[in-house]
Amino acid sequence: MHPINHHLATILLAASLTSAYSIPGNLAQIYNDHRTKTCDNIIASGFSDGTTGDTTFEYCGDIPNAIFLHSSSNGGQYDNMDVDCDGAHASGGDCGDDPSIQGQTSFQDQVVQYGISDLDANVHPYVVFGNTNFDPQSSGMQPLSVMAVVCGGQLYYGVWGDMNGGGVTGEASIALAKLCFPGEGITGDNGHTADDVLYIGFEGQNAVPGSSADWTATDTQTFEDSIKSLGDQLVAGLGS
Repeated sequence: MHPINHHLATILLAASLTSAYSIPGNLAQIYNDHRTKTCDNIIASGFSDGTTGDTTFEYCGDIPNAIFLHSSSNGGQYDNMDVDCDGAHASGGDCGDDPSIQGQTSFQDQVVQYGISDLDANVHPYVVFGNTNFDPQSSGMQPLSVMAVVCGGQLYYGVWGDMNGGGVTGEASIALAKLCFPGEGITGDNGHTADDVLYIGFEGQNAVPGSSADWTATDTQTFEDSIKSLGDQLVAGLGS
């Protein structure tokens, strides 16, 4: 195991262990090393975290076969986690106060083959990745592929489930936000504002769980567990 520096260790102390996976050594090193580095392989730039107005956020390709969100400003940072409630049952649960709900996700047409009408933000831990001027498919990512998310000092897995209009980045379903930050009163209109969340998307068809994921799960943990094995394989290959 590689040592975890003070920045990440501080987050770890406050993390909830519920529904979480420990960060393996290679991912801890990636988190620590790339946060303060300038991105050499900028895939797309000029984006914002939606909170500070800073447009230095970029999709970075410095990790082989992966894409992650990053900004070189303020000594280096990752992104925040705004809350997305799009898709099935969009106004259910704590999503009722989301002012920007859309009735469907970007990949509704693809996910219906797995027996559901759309992703449910209250159940499926999905990441909003890609914007009007950047489609991650142009860099080899596939819809509904597994993504790794380091948040709250722990590792969670989600799927690439939606895209954002405009230039705002750093957004995930309310299900994923509640896993990451269970003590922050997450609702459709209240997310996590600190830019310390690392979102990693994986290139290639091998990152797509397909029917091995439990898309019809009725709770977040059941779905999360169904993509863990593939997520672990993908994370183990980072930096190799």
